[in-house]
Amino acid sequence: MNFGFLSIQQLSRMGKKKRFVFLTRMKRGGRDTDQNSSEEGTAEKFKKLRTTNAHSQTCDWGNLLQDIILQVFKYLPLLDRAHASQVCRNWNQVFHMPDLWRCFEFELNQPATSYLKATHPELIKQIIKRHSNHLQYVSFKVDSSKESAEAACDILSQLVNCSLKTLGLISTARPSFMDLPKSHFISALTVVFVNSKSLSSLKIDDTPVDDPSLKVLVANNSDTLKLLKMSSCPHVSPAGILCVADQCHGLRELALNYHLLSDELLLALSSEKHVRLEHLRIDVVSENPGQTHFHTIQKSSWDAFIRHSPKVNLVMYFFLYEEEFDPFFRYETPATHLYFGRSVSKDVLGRVGMTCPRLVELVVCANGLRPLDEELIRIAERCKNLSAIGLGECEVSCSAFVEFVKMCGGRLSQLSIMEEVLIPDQKYSLEQIHWEVSKYLGRVWFPDMMPTW
Repeated sequence: MNFGFLSIQQLSRMGKKKRFVFLTRMKRGGRDTDQNSSEEGTAEKFKKLRTTNAHSQTCDWGNLLQDIILQVFKYLPLLDRAHASQVCRNWNQVFHMPDLWRCFEFELNQPATSYLKATHPELIKQIIKRHSNHLQYVSFKVDSSKESAEAACDILSQLVNCSLKTLGLISTARPSFMDLPKSHFISALTVVFVNSKSLSSLKIDDTPVDDPSLKVLVANNSDTLKLLKMSSCPHVSPAGILCVADQCHGLRELALNYHLLSDELLLALSSEKHVRLEHLRIDVVSENPGQTHFHTIQKSSWDAFIRHSPKVNLVMYFFLYEEEFDPFFRYETPATHLYFGRSVSKDVLGRVGMTCPRLVELVVCANGLRPLDEELIRIAERCKNLSAIGLGECEVSCSAFVEFVKMCGGRLSQLSIMEEVLIPDQKYSLEQIHWEVSKYLGRVWFPDMMPTW
């Protein structure tokens, strides 16, 4: 290889200083310039660089296309977005573009009861004044204070020009909407029901909504409503839900408390004129042991419902005390997802394995100190669609757990087991079990570890 007309051998025989001078000249294209001309060239380069930077600072950011600024604003927190809108006129125009206000979450927390920052009152006024007719996907997040719930109702009552598609009322703590006078809440909610006429998704858990307000909802939004989530709404009766089921033929997802579930409702959801539900969520909740009576749904009603909607996901959340499980899992139940939030007995889990052939996901938060070996094996044998399981405060021998995973195989996409659940035996230790389980899952698996602080 030659550098100009010199070989590597000739370069190596040069002194260090000569070699440096030669290579420097080669980088300059062989031209030898004096120090003054070099300084002038450097000064000219810095002058051009300063001009370029000044141009970018004065023109580029302020003259960005509004579509680009809009996309950036969508990723900014609301307060940062408001501050950015004060940079220049172009950015302020983007701040008020309708597309930026179609989706909005009102944070209505009180400083005395919440550590979360609330949406500034002045900004709320500006939104109501200038953008209420742009809002389409809206949620209200309130804390446990009555003041937060009242603020949400005040905003709802002003949305007379809105055309909402989704509305969610979310309580981050104790359901504060229940502390309001029912008439006050219903009046505010009715404003949205009457004026929107295009609601497709409604989440109003833990609120004093009642049957007459549901009739208003149906009268104005029956053609568009697809999702209705209203667990823990004590003023709603099965008749109110039947009204929704009969009139909202586009309903795809429904969530309600078990006391609203009835044979009549399931048969209504199974009628030919009704569309096929994709998700039905049932919350089975008891606050006072022995004080709540749970009725039994007839097998024929479940069968009719599944014949009409064979692909429906039936999700059931159980928050019961042990003695309250007697009406459940006595015969085949089409549940696909079961979550047990309190301790559940071996007997109940054994019945789950016998009566829930459609089971896809099972989560058991607690069981006690009796191993669930036989129950897990039975579930693996009979629940051929099981793909996710989570076990909390339970006990399972390592051998039984390996056998369970072996029977289920690679279809177990989610396997969340606390290390404390697994009991070493003569066949497997805790150090060995992850190898065996990983082998049958077809991927690396380890039990979950309790974090140490």
